[in-house]
Amino acid sequence: MSGLIAQNIRKIRANIPEDIRLVAVTKTVSPAAMREAYEAGIRDFGENRLQEALPKQQELQDLTDVSWHFIGHIQTNKARKVIEHFDWIHSVDSLKLAQRLNSLAKELSCQPKVCLQVKLLKDPNKYGWEVQNLWADLPKLELCHHINIQGLMTILPLGLSQAEVLATFTATKQLAQEIKQKYSHLPMSELSMGMSGDYLLAIQAGATMIRLGQIIFGVRKI
Repeated sequence: MSGLIAQNIRKIRANIPEDIRLVAVTKTVSPAAMREAYEAGIRDFGENRLQEALPKQQELQDLTDVSWHFIGHIQTNKARKVIEHFDWIHSVDSLKLAQRLNSLAKELSCQPKVCLQVKLLKDPNKYGWEVQNLWADLPKLELCHHINIQGLMTILPLGLSQAEVLATFTATKQLAQEIKQKYSHLPMSELSMGMSGDYLLAIQAGATMIRLGQIIFGVRKI
């Protein structure tokens, strides 16, 4: 593995704009491998599971310039720990969760950066707002002044063609722009979309953050 992670990161960097935030998804990845990624320039790490992330954060606490991104589903009873330990929360997928995070952020005197997780295509295996439900909840979301709503996050269903992938990512960007027009104080400048198999299409459609795991670290060990 030595050197391969750095080589993979160099290849990715060569193919993406400099201003794209590359979030290395480290589910099941060892702290040693994460250090290799850090040494190759990675400063953003994305974790799906709180119980796996916290020991890694403890072991890597000397890496003081790292930003930690939570990208997995959040149970409301674990929301406090997520706010306490993560700089970014990509997976705010319901009004109930947003309001819980807002309440905790007020209590903890912090303002986490968050993305609202949306699904433009029906997918029973994914969390997130369907578009009409998001529009219905936005008046209440804009009252959540203690979380910093930065934009949208999406994960696409499996089995789409490249044209369908590009169209769905493009529609996600359009949705963010429409929200910004109606709710001008919500920045909506961040689009967290694109994983190892489709990140180039996501960038083409306007992604600002891509979440890459296997293409950096190899096939995940379940």
